[in-house]
Amino acid sequence: MPVIHKYAVLICLVAVMAGLLTLGGCKTPDEFKQEADDEVYDILDEKWQSQHGQKVNYRVSDVTPDPNSIVFDPNWVPSGRLTLADAVAIATARSRDYQSRKEGLYTSALDLTLQRHQFVAQWFGSIDSGYQRNAADETVNADARLGFNQVLADGTQISASIAADWLRYLTGDPDTSLGSVLSASVRHPLLRGSGKKIAQENLTQSERNVLYEIRDFSRYRKDFVVRVVSSYLRTLQSLDSVKNAKNNYESLKSAYDEAELRAEAGKLPPMEADQTKQRMLQAEDNLARSQRSYQQALDSFKLQMGIPVDVTIELDPNVLKEISTMEISEPNFEVADAVETALETRLDLATTRDQVDDARRKIDLSTDALRAQLDLVASSSVSSTEQTRIGRLRFQDGTYGVGLEMDVPLDQKSERNAYRRSLFSYLQAQRSYEQAVDEVKLEVRNNYRNLIEASRRYEIQELSLKLAEARVDNTSMQMQAGRVQARDVLDSQDDLLSAQNDRTSTLVDYMLAKLEFYRDIEILQVKPDGLWQPLENEENTLF
Repeated sequence: MPVIHKYAVLICLVAVMAGLLTLGGCKTPDEFKQEADDEVYDILDEKWQSQHGQKVNYRVSDVTPDPNSIVFDPNWVPSGRLTLADAVAIATARSRDYQSRKEGLYTSALDLTLQRHQFVAQWFGSIDSGYQRNAADETVNADARLGFNQVLADGTQISASIAADWLRYLTGDPDTSLGSVLSASVRHPLLRGSGKKIAQENLTQSERNVLYEIRDFSRYRKDFVVRVVSSYLRTLQSLDSVKNAKNNYESLKSAYDEAELRAEAGKLPPMEADQTKQRMLQAEDNLARSQRSYQQALDSFKLQMGIPVDVTIELDPNVLKEISTMEISEPNFEVADAVETALETRLDLATTRDQVDDARRKIDLSTDALRAQLDLVASSSVSSTEQTRIGRLRFQDGTYGVGLEMDVPLDQKSERNAYRRSLFSYLQAQRSYEQAVDEVKLEVRNNYRNLIEASRRYEIQELSLKLAEARVDNTSMQMQAGRVQARDVLDSQDDLLSAQNDRTSTLVDYMLAKLEFYRDIEILQVKPDGLWQPLENEENTLF
């Protein structure tokens, strides 16, 4: 046989295998990614419920966003004045922590896709070929195998395959031998591992884990908006402190200029002029420290939003003015009602409660592992007819079998220990739920107290500020008339600065206490723009 002919067959086989390999792996990485994305978000859409809030801003950054989601050009850098709404939207789209939480949500559903895949037919195929040469002859052989494995809902395992063998002699007899073998097997557990509850435990847990992750993500979004708003308002509070410190410095500088003139004219003791100068220098130092604190707070807020810390932005000081126009009052409901609402609606508490059921199922699983392994097994193997008739199978000459396979559990120390641990895990899950209930009660009661305290303190600070302003005006006039000492004017000015800062502080405290209270009784709802949805009958023109 010519040499070129000898290797023609081998070349053809290699070409066929390459074609089949290309066919089997015809999907590109991008197509695999798209397939995973579609399957994951179908699962999340299926499991997302109304109590989880609006289904927006939950898709990872490298997929098509939801039509209502916040999207920014990744190369866009904000500048100028940012409103509170702008800041929350930017943080929602850019925050690195937020992106990580979305990816965690994605991966929980991705894990579920694999668990679901365990209960569908899983196809496999292989092609082998080889070349051999010795002193007598040389051969090229090839064989292929195609089949599937599947696990049914009750734990039954099914496997079937067909194998084709092809042997061609390159030298000697040119006849071709071609045959196939069809084989199948079924394994059905009768004791250990039998039944849907046991066989599908991993799938059940994965299904529940996705629900838990959705709840956690929903809670995270609420906590996220509260944290962003808190940082925004605290930064504005620092800016307001700068303004108050600057006004205080300018007032004391004017007071010192006047005191110096009066001292030179002999109308004021030099010591009182020196006291005024010392207070002025202290005010200048306080202004410098306030400016530094504000710049640090602003840079930290930029980092929280996920934007470069060296960009130039400023926050809107009108936000504090608009908050001050809102009705600031104590809650018009009892704390017991708030606690009851939280116990009924808290998503994290629902997860902790469901985890008790998870632990109970694990007891059933470990109890099943204590049983013997007894499987009903059936198998068959059928070959094709001779003379290269690959498609004609000889079922009448096939090999068939059925029987029982038993694994007697003579050593069960590991299973015994696992069972005992599962009992403890169940008790611990119950205690964790009881602890979570008490912690929710404590959180709600503390936030209820914080809200009452903040509303009362704001009323007090409003009165204190008015009194401080009146004292400054009064002592200034008394000073000009020579009826009070410089120290009285300086003390009133210090009290005014403290009252101004305390008023802003209590205003921010009230706003944040209100948001935290709404969050902790699970009635805070996040809108597509990242901010919260005002409650009915709540006047909220700003948010």
